[in-house]
Amino acid sequence: MKIPIIRQFYQSQNPENLEKTLEVLESFSEFRGVTQEDLDVAGELITNICGALEVHSNVQSGMTEKDALNVFAQKVLGSIDKE
Repeated sequence: MKIPIIRQFYQSQNPENLEKTLEVLESFSEFRGVTQEDLDVAGELITNICGALEVHSNVQSGMTEKDALNVFAQKVLGSIDKE
């Protein structure tokens, strides 16, 4: 998860484009010939795209961009701490 990338995705892409890209990456991850390195990169992109989608949703609900980014970051970090 990289907040600057999530911010860039949020600012430059609409939710529909992000969702389409997410579908492609998820499909790609299921191919047999995908290496672990490819999966790591796809996983990082998927996380960042999901973050941008959540930021879009939170901003639409009235949150500021900064707060929405912080909420997502805390959510991810909180889930890591639980493992």
